[in-house]
Amino acid sequence: MNRYPFRLGTSSYIIPDDILPNVRYLAGKVEDIELVLFESDEFSNLPSPEVIRELVALAGEHGLTYSVHLPLDVYLGSPDRQERERSVGKCRRIIELTEALPKSVFVMHFEAGKGVDINAFSDEERQLFVESLGDSARMLLDGCGHPPEMFCAENLNYPFEIVWPVVEKFGFSVTLDVGHLEYYGFPTAEYLQRYLSRTKVLHMHGTTEGRDHNSLAYMRPEALDMVVEALRKAEGEPKVFTLEIFSEADFLSSCEALERFRG
Repeated sequence: MNRYPFRLGTSSYIIPDDILPNVRYLAGKVEDIELVLFESDEFSNLPSPEVIRELVALAGEHGLTYSVHLPLDVYLGSPDRQERERSVGKCRRIIELTEALPKSVFVMHFEAGKGVDINAFSDEERQLFVESLGDSARMLLDGCGHPPEMFCAENLNYPFEIVWPVVEKFGFSVTLDVGHLEYYGFPTAEYLQRYLSRTKVLHMHGTTEGRDHNSLAYMRPEALDMVVEALRKAEGEPKVFTLEIFSEADFLSSCEALERFRG
């Protein structure tokens, strides 16, 4: 299946069904599946022990790995210590739940609170944000059983250099979300040059009608070319190239957009 200079992946929400039917559908089509897990009072998609066993079996049969996206409603950079402890606790529960799965990475968001705009921070608020992330990083890694490089900080809607000191200090890896770079107007070429060597997984998606997480057919061809060319030249293990999209139509048209890179 390895026809590209990367390991092709996508999300566990391609067909309108639960995680297991999605993995069955995707097995043989991709090499890595991003599990987007969440738990709230209203709804939870956390897999049962039986489902985990089935996911392990499917991975063994088809040579799959799973990239586990830690919960989105965690605020590791919150100034409130209690909130940080709650957030780290949620992450640790997902880490324990997915212990048996063959994993490529854990993906994590560095955020300060629901709806908090890190771009609007004063110098003091930015400093507190970085210190708070460091506190959460220590709690997260303490006895978790995984090396820091398994945890990949994802670039969001603020300049990634704000959190880079935390990534560097604790030995984290990077989730380079190229779709976010393009959507928010960050310089994709510079980010590739600066962060690709520390990147384990890339999130790829296009923008249309003011929304991201669409088919690669909507990504600037120049950006897609640039990424694939950079991956061809990259040293070390092939990186995971996750089509971070959420429908079968987007998945199929994204695969079509990648046809010209088959080698």
